[in-house]
Amino acid sequence: MSVVGLQVELAEAGRVGENVDFGDLPVPDREAQDLMARIAGVPGREAGLRVRMVYFFTRRNSARLTGRAPSRVIEPLEIYAHVPGLLRGYGRLEQATANLRRLDWRLQVLAELKATTLICCEFCIDLASQIARRSGLSDEQLLALPRYHDSDLFTDLESWSWNYAVAMIRTPAQVPDALFAQLREHLDEGQLVELTHHIALENLRGRFKVAFGVSAAGFSEGMVCAVPDTA
Repeated sequence: MSVVGLQVELAEAGRVGENVDFGDLPVPDREAQDLMARIAGVPGREAGLRVRMVYFFTRRNSARLTGRAPSRVIEPLEIYAHVPGLLRGYGRLEQATANLRRLDWRLQVLAELKATTLICCEFCIDLASQIARRSGLSDEQLLALPRYHDSDLFTDLESWSWNYAVAMIRTPAQVPDALFAQLREHLDEGQLVELTHHIALENLRGRFKVAFGVSAAGFSEGMVCAVPDTA
């Protein structure tokens, strides 16, 4: 979500002096190695200081957001770290997104969750399900997501936001005027921009991870998880 997605906190010069060992990152175990992506990422011991700081703060923020700390949480960022300038730019985008406040947080979380089930990104569904659970979504609602049109567990606005996600994610993207008008009756212009941005960013996150074969990290391990929408 993730949202959301992950909240990447970039390294500011004033934080370099914090009493933190950024090189003290967990080493993946044998099972984790079997789940590694199509290319190996840049491990903390080989990364520069700024990249290690991004790793550290991402782990910390992810744990705060999800209440869990799987060892492979930074795997997508380790892949981005092959191009440090791109990682920094992506991090700034995620940081700016994390600071958005106009849209209701639950609506943001649900829109991102629907988008990621459409993309069928294992890592994203795993993460977004845990974030949605912490936003108050029940197991019953998580399982009802593929048939939300026929469910009375969601509000009209939530259903319209999911219709919007479907319209944006499918190829070619086609957003009906009537659907946009429904959303506009309940959301102001700033909220519409944020909703659209969250869905579009989830599309970027998910397709990047799918292309590199990044699998679920274990955020929802042992709990109910949303399922890919392959209809």
